[in-house]
Amino acid sequence: MAKTGKVGVLLVNLGTPDSTETGDVRKYLREFLMDGRVIDIPFISRWMLVNLIIAPFRAPKSANEYRKLWTDRGSPLLFHTEDLRDKLVEKLDSNEYVVSMAMRYQSPSIESGLKELTDANVRKIIVLPLFPQYASATNGSVIDKVMEIAKTWQVIPEISFISNFIEHPLFIQAWEELGKEAMKKMDYDYYVFSYHGLPERQIIKASVDGYCQLSGCCNKYHSKNQFCYRAQCFHTTRQVAAKLGLPEEKVKTCFQSRLGNDPWVRPYTEDVIKELAGLGAKKVLAFSPAFVADCLETTVEVGEEYKEVFIEHGGEQWDLVPSLNSNNTWVSCVEDLVKSHS
Repeated sequence: MAKTGKVGVLLVNLGTPDSTETGDVRKYLREFLMDGRVIDIPFISRWMLVNLIIAPFRAPKSANEYRKLWTDRGSPLLFHTEDLRDKLVEKLDSNEYVVSMAMRYQSPSIESGLKELTDANVRKIIVLPLFPQYASATNGSVIDKVMEIAKTWQVIPEISFISNFIEHPLFIQAWEELGKEAMKKMDYDYYVFSYHGLPERQIIKASVDGYCQLSGCCNKYHSKNQFCYRAQCFHTTRQVAAKLGLPEEKVKTCFQSRLGNDPWVRPYTEDVIKELAGLGAKKVLAFSPAFVADCLETTVEVGEEYKEVFIEHGGEQWDLVPSLNSNNTWVSCVEDLVKSHS
């Protein structure tokens, strides 16, 4: 039987300041870090930490960092997501699908993205958080926000969430393609897979039956750690490395972007870089598979700051594989994810 109405698709990425002005960056940091799933401490403590310490003092520095990657099109995270949306629209039948995009923080908002879909009177909404590995602070936050908005509606259509997609073959293939292209340049001594970090307490809170030990328990991926962020990252590395034929002893998985003094998931990327340099590594190729679009954490942090650390400690060549952005295989992956959930 023919179904009445179209399927709405909402692509959601993390977010970006509206400009590189310090005020806009401060506004972005406040919204981002006041999310209770991002900094999971009591509200009053979180409010004081964010509004009295982090946002005032970090905003000027972050604004300078954003200026390093800003282009004539604005924020790469934003326009790469727009490009992904536009390519997806071309692939999906306009008689069956309506596609919108949003940022979890700042513009365009999730509320505006959902309104675009409800205004089209869709029969179902598929929400795809653009974070490959599930974490409460990313995918969970998007789901939380969508539900918060939807609960105010008089009519709530069917809503489907895609929690992660690390095992989708086209996701792995897209990284394989980008990796092979980068590896044409030279033979590398080591391959570093750097993922965004999380506080250890958040990993432990998501553990099933106390399974997580923050160590070798991530060496296999199965039902007990399928939503463990750390385990998903190691699993992503193993899959991509296998496709590229990388020797296991030459591959390192690590975690970046620590904030505050609490212990975060290890090993830390900076420590791994120093370790490799100490072993005499001269040429390293870096991947950042926690992100599907180039942004501050990939272009500046991994691509520039970690390169400086590597060179300072004796390394010679540090290259970064670009993010998926609007790679055609990645677009096909998103198309398949949408159609399989329709």
